[in-house]
Order: sequence, then C-alpha cells, then structure tokens
Amino acid sequence: MNQHVIRPVRADEWEKVKELRIAALRDPVADLAFLETEEAAAGRPDAFWQERTEGASHGRSVRQFIAEAPDGTWNGNVVVLVEEAGTTGIFDEDITVHQGHLVGVFVRPEERGSGLTEALFEAALEWAWSLEEPALERVRLFVHEENGRAAAFYRRFGFEATGLSVPVPTDTAGLEVEYVFPRPSL
Repeated sequence: MNQHVIRPVRADEWEKVKELRIAALRDPVADLAFLETEEAAAGRPDAFWQERTEGASHGRSVRQFIAEAPDGTWNGNVVVLVEEAGTTGIFDEDITVHQGHLVGVFVRPEERGSGLTEALFEAALEWAWSLEEPALERVRLFVHEENGRAAAFYRRFGFEATGLSVPVPTDTAGLEVEYVFPRPSL
C-alpha cells in the first residue's frame, strides 16, 4: 500500500522543489516530457527556486502538489496552472475557458505503477474543482506525440484528446497533443 502523503508544497521547501525538478529532467524521456533541460534548471539561481516555490504554495494562479514518503523523500509532483479565459496559454494559444493546466508531471521510476501518479492527479483535480469565481470548466495537459507511456496513463485516468496539437517549442518537428478532463457534473 502507498504510504505517501500528497500535499501542496510549502514556501520554504524550494531546495526540495529544485532537487525533484532536476531528478525529473534526468529521466530518460525528459526530452519528450519537459520543455527545459537539466543544465538550464541546475543553472538557475536560488532566488528563482525560492520565488517559484513561494508562488506555487498558495493563491489561485498555481499550486504544486508533491508525494512525500514517510522518510521525507519526495517521489513525485504535479503542478496546476490556472488559465483564465481571454489570456494566452504557454504555447501562445488563445484560452477561451477558465481551466487548469497540469504541467511538470513526474514520479520517480521506482514508484511508477504504485498509484502515486493517480493520487497526485486526484489532489490536483480536487484543488482545481475547489476554485470559485470563476470555477474552472476543465483541466488540460499536453503530451508529446511520442510519449506513449504518459498518453496511455492520461487516457486511463480519464483525459481525452481534443484534436488540438501545437509544435514543440524546442523541436518544431514534434507535436504536443492536448488532452482534457471536463469538470464533473454536480
């Protein structure tokens, strides 16, 4: 049974945020899953990580959830960005509805298949659906067309491809495919 605690990051945990991000960027499929390199992340100053963690610890615009093992090790993470209608998304696409956008999805290889990713997604969606004024209509994510393992998980979890795809900013020959999870009916 999975003994991890799933919770939002706290503002003072920037060093662990940085360590987990660099671990994610060392993953064999990091070039398909993330729009950043290990070298770029490692080269960022402490102030960047402090500000990033502070911003993801509270408020409405972003929330980072982590999976913390009993020994204090962080074994996974997901970030929810809130995209408001009338703005532009991270791929320069027009945002037409209030929605969440999952990014930075990572679970350490030794924990994959344990239910940890599902637990992280459940926490992220619960938080997204709790937001009011305006409520989020859906949560979306993008997955590289060649990242079949991730796409299969997203479909199993309940995300559906919308048909929207955008060029990968770091490799315009590749495409990022949008998947959405609509807000459940009450």
